[in-house]
Amino acid sequence: MSGTKTVKSDKEKNDIIFTNLIRIADTIAQNFGKNCEVAVHDLSNLDKSLIYIAGDITHRQPGAPITDLVVKVLHQEGDRARDMVGYKSITKEGRILKSSTTFIRNGAGKIIGALCINFDITDFQHMQATVGDLINLTYQGEDEKKETFASTVHETIDVLVAQASEIVGKPPATMSMEEKIKFVATLEQKGAFLIKGAVDYIATVLGVSKYTVYNYLQKVRSTEGLNFITK
Repeated sequence: MSGTKTVKSDKEKNDIIFTNLIRIADTIAQNFGKNCEVAVHDLSNLDKSLIYIAGDITHRQPGAPITDLVVKVLHQEGDRARDMVGYKSITKEGRILKSSTTFIRNGAGKIIGALCINFDITDFQHMQATVGDLINLTYQGEDEKKETFASTVHETIDVLVAQASEIVGKPPATMSMEEKIKFVATLEQKGAFLIKGAVDYIATVLGVSKYTVYNYLQKVRSTEGLNFITK
């Protein structure tokens, strides 16, 4: 019927957003050249969130998971997560990056994606006096941000496991029950359990059943259990 408006579904609306983000990613990457990489993430599936990448700094391919840093921010702040601009990241090869992450929201204010820019500043560092404005790391967080660019979801979980083990001060195999609960509490704080399959993987790392991990999580998520993080 002439004049009838077509109502788009949420998926169609999101598809339009991501199509525009891909065009923006290409424009940014082409503008800044070979030292720049721009990633587009669809956060409906954290295990395979990377749907497009322009440039090749972190050597990831579409289908790679979201980074551990973004998982942590989403877990702690949810849809109130703030954009992060100009923070320091390091690649597996030791290249130093100036990175920025913009969270993409739909019309209802829900975060559905992320646009991430990684600019390799390694070769510019010795010229910092003359190009300081370009490579200044401006993010004013409580402490320096750390981010790992994983190619598989297991790499992301492995990084979080290593960080939690460092905080507890022991490898998982030698932890007491209380230390294992603190280990799980730390992983919960970092958002590890937002990742599909994390419970089974953590159970294997700890040498316990997945039901034991669920029990630890139940304790951690109680008011009393939160104290395990600071013990």
